[in-house]
Amino acid sequence: MQSSEAVPRVVVGVDGSPSSHAALRWADRYARTVGGVVEAIHVWDTPSAAGFTGPAIDPDFDLQQARERFAEELGAVFPDERPPGLKEVLVEGDPSEALIRASEGADILVVGRRGRGAFARAMLGSVSQRCAQHAACPVVVVRQEKDPAH
Repeated sequence: MQSSEAVPRVVVGVDGSPSSHAALRWADRYARTVGGVVEAIHVWDTPSAAGFTGPAIDPDFDLQQARERFAEELGAVFPDERPPGLKEVLVEGDPSEALIRASEGADILVVGRRGRGAFARAMLGSVSQRCAQHAACPVVVVRQEKDPAH
């Protein structure tokens, strides 16, 4: 590979669901095939509980929990060691918006078919559907694998 050529960037959404684990494995295999790198994106949102004095949030606690969940998810998919060049990105906000932004300049965006919160998002459209419609690069939607060990 010549130094003037860019390394293919494979962006993948990771939300802890079995289909996102399958998407992460697919993205890793694809990146190895094309000599690319995987950018795993985990999106979190600060939950709040409204009370008499307004919302009660602890952003530092929520961020730490998101970091721990992301590390657990990556460890579940890659129990021995992370793939070389894996970039781990933690983003606060809406999952589809974050993935669509991350798709800019990427060679491919990989998402799972069904993630967390499917019922809540059903009226607005799923993350995978929004990404397929609005991403700045080709999108691969991966189903949950029949055997989670692969």
